[in-house]
Amino acid sequence: MPPPAIALTDAPAIGLDPNPPAGTRVSEADYWAYYYEHENGYEWNDGILEVRPVSDTLTMRVYHWLLQLLQFYLQTHNNAQLTTLEMGFRLRLADKVAIRKPDLGIVLDSNPIPLADLDRSYKGTFDLCVEALSDSTPAEIARDTEQKRREYEAAGVREYYILHHEPHWQRFYRRNAFGRYQPILTDEGVVQSEVVPGLRFRLEDLRRQPGPAAMLEDAVYAPFVLPQWQRERQVLEAERQARISAEQARQQAEQARQQAEQLAQRERAEKEILLAELARLRGGS
Repeated sequence: MPPPAIALTDAPAIGLDPNPPAGTRVSEADYWAYYYEHENGYEWNDGILEVRPVSDTLTMRVYHWLLQLLQFYLQTHNNAQLTTLEMGFRLRLADKVAIRKPDLGIVLDSNPIPLADLDRSYKGTFDLCVEALSDSTPAEIARDTEQKRREYEAAGVREYYILHHEPHWQRFYRRNAFGRYQPILTDEGVVQSEVVPGLRFRLEDLRRQPGPAAMLEDAVYAPFVLPQWQRERQVLEAERQARISAEQARQQAEQARQQAEQLAQRERAEKEILLAELARLRGGS
C-alpha cells in the first residue's frame, strides 16, 4: 500500500483509540489515516504502533548542529531536499513493511523518486538518514543501532548516521557494493559523504559545534558554508586593504612633500647665509 498523497487527521473511527499506547496493533490504512500525523509521532512497524523515544539535550545539540551544517550545504549546492522529524517513508522489506520517520533525511535531486513540494510523506527511499539516539533503555539503543540499521540497509538507504553526544554511540554507515552497511572510514577524523557530494564534517566538531564564523575559517567547511558571506567578506577585506594602501600612499606623499619643503627651506637658508657672507666680504673690500 503506497502512502497517501495527503495523510488524513480526522478523529479515528469508532473503536480506534485516539491516543493508543506503543505496541497497539492497527492496520496500515488506519495508520495513514489517523496516526501518521499524530502529535505522538508514531511510526508503524509491521502492524504495530511505535513511539519514537526522546533524545537528551546534549544529543539534540549535536542533531541541531548537523542540521545547520546540512542547511548550509544545501544553500550552497542546492542539489537535494532535506526533511526532518515528521516526514515518513514506507519500507517494503523481505519479511515485513514498516513506516519510519528519520530525524533527518536527504533526498538527492538525482533520486529517481523526487520529493515534491506538497508531499507529506516520501514515496521513495531516502539517500541518507540520520537518527538522534535515545539511550534511556537498552531497547531504545537497539532500536536505532540494530533494528533501524537493518531496515535502512535492506531498504536501500545509501548512508545512515547515528548521532549521540557520546562518541562511542556515534555510527556512520555506507552501503557497499553488496548492499551491506560498512562503517565509513574517516580521513584524519573527518567523515566524508560519498552519497552527498562535498558534504563532510569533523567528528570532534559534533562535540565542539563550531559556529558559522569559525567554520568560515576552517578548510573542512569553507567550501560549502556561507560562500556568499565569504565572497562579501573578501570584497570588504579588499576594500579595507585598498583604503589602507591609499592612506599609506597619502602619508608617504605627505612625508615626501614635507621632506622636500624642509630641503627647500634649508637650501634657502644656506643661500641667504652665502649671500650675506658675500655682501659682507664685498663691503669690507
